[in-house]
Amino acid sequence: MEVDVAGKKMEVLLSPEIIDQRVQELGAAITRDYQDKELVLITVLKGSVIFAADLARAIPLPLTMEFMGLSSYGDDTKSTGVVRVTLDLSKPIEGKHVLIVEDIVDTGLTMQYLLRNMKTRNPASVGVCTLLHKPARQSVDVPLDYVGFTIDDHFVVGYGLDYQQKYRNLSFIGHMVDS
Repeated sequence: MEVDVAGKKMEVLLSPEIIDQRVQELGAAITRDYQDKELVLITVLKGSVIFAADLARAIPLPLTMEFMGLSSYGDDTKSTGVVRVTLDLSKPIEGKHVLIVEDIVDTGLTMQYLLRNMKTRNPASVGVCTLLHKPARQSVDVPLDYVGFTIDDHFVVGYGLDYQQKYRNLSFIGHMVDS
């Protein structure tokens, strides 16, 4: 289905209802797997914040949340391959069970960097939950414990994902048809 967003044609790939249903399923699986463990959700900013908020509400455990800012895209539609830390964690994660919440894993380079970084902080465990996985662009293998959706090689926006910092607020995930 195509929609018009401020003069841009977008194809809706994942509707709000489909996203919500999958987030609830991921939350149930995470709840089951982390029962009786001290869970810290590490949200990768900025793109994962909407997903992480919905996911946290779907996990009825006494979890804590931390935020980490990483950049590998700038304002482009392709990863530069160079990862910059723009915001670090505010609390130590030593001895805790960490679940990294990411919006999309495509090349895997950012996640590879983040997993290495987290392991140096001595957590009890490190897992990954990504809303989207784009295997067509993957250049390094990274473990993904929870995957919301596997998508084709489209540059997607909405539900936190952006193009030049815009379109994060869309309730659906789609791609621009006329760009």
